[in-house]
Order: sequence, then C-alpha cells, then structure tokens
Amino acid sequence: MRSSKFLKAEQAALTWDVPGLMAGVDEAGRGPLAGPVVAAAVILDDRRPIRGLADSKTLTALQRERLHDQIMARALCCSVAQASVEEIDTHNILQATMLAMRRAVEGLRLKPAKVLVDGNRLPTLDVLAEAIVKGDARVKAISAASILAKVHRDRLCQSLHLEFPHYGFAGHKGYGTPEHLEALLRHGACVHHRRSFAPVAAAFERMAARPAIDVVSVSVFP
Repeated sequence: MRSSKFLKAEQAALTWDVPGLMAGVDEAGRGPLAGPVVAAAVILDDRRPIRGLADSKTLTALQRERLHDQIMARALCCSVAQASVEEIDTHNILQATMLAMRRAVEGLRLKPAKVLVDGNRLPTLDVLAEAIVKGDARVKAISAASILAKVHRDRLCQSLHLEFPHYGFAGHKGYGTPEHLEALLRHGACVHHRRSFAPVAAAFERMAARPAIDVVSVSVFP
C-alpha cells in the first residue's frame, strides 16, 4: 500500500502535464470603484498563432483592440463573464472575481482538460486548475484572456460614461483617480459604484448626511 505522502507527491506531479485542451483565465476590474469585475477564458488554436500576445496592461488601447479581434477570430473558443456590482458588495471583490472566472470557464464551448489562472488563487472548478503568478506575461492563453477581459470592461465603461458622463468613466474606467474622487465629492455615488469600497461608502455617508430640501409650491394669481 502506498503511503499518503507518496500519493500526494504523485498527484502534484500529474498536474504539470495533462493531455487535452488548455484554457487561460484572467480578470479585469478588481481595483476600480465602479462597474463589474470581468473575467475571460480562452483556448488558443496552436495551428493559428497570434503574434504580440502580452499582459494587457503593457499594451496600448489600439494594440488591445487589434489583438482582441484576432483572438476572437482565431482562438478555438473564448468566453467572457462578469460579476455584478451587487455581487461584489455582497460577497467581496475576491469572491466576486472567483465567481466571474468560474462563469467564464463554464461558458467555454469546449471543455478544457486543464485551466491556467493568472495570480495565486483559484476559483472552484470541475477541471484541473493551476494558479500562475504573473501568468498574463508568461502564458499566451492567459495573455489572451487578459486582453479580452480588459477590452470588454473598457467597452462597458464607455457605456457607463454615456449614462453618467459627469463621472468621467470613459477616461479612468472606474479607478480612483483624482478626477473620479472629485466627481464623487461633487455628485455623490451612482448605482454603478461599489458601496463596499471605502471612497464610495464615504460618498454615500455624505449624501445621507445632507439636509433635505423642502420644496414649496407657490401659486401666483393675477
């Protein structure tokens, strides 16, 4: 009978080389004060390589858009999912990120044999998975996922900007820039802000503390 120590070592070794499709997973939008967190999962096609894949943060917006279209056209399959602002506030940003990642993997048209996830934490999955620190710069499938997630979320922020232009979402993408913090001070928070994040919570407290303004209707007779 094999010892438990041997079995654990054998299981660990098996995780490094599994035949079958491999998916890369990454997220965008953990840090912003507003909007959903977005995750993407990508299974690349080795027969249709894509040049220039890299961590989305190192690419220009134009490069990301170009690569986004190539990934969508050449990958075996892709999936983009998100966790809402309400889910972020209910579960916390880490758990919401894991939820978005799981949804992205489950949305793949083809089931991967293994999933490589950027970072040091793994969502709950029904397939073998491995977390890779700085994977978005080391693994092409994760790079592709980071690009899809980033482009998708940036486009969402453009939509938020059309709805609430005074916050400047198109520029800062929801991050806590001086412009965004100033807009929170001036206008308070909107429905797309994450109430569990400290600057937004403070904005809601300020809004609640403002005195109500009584509106008096005055009829003027000739």
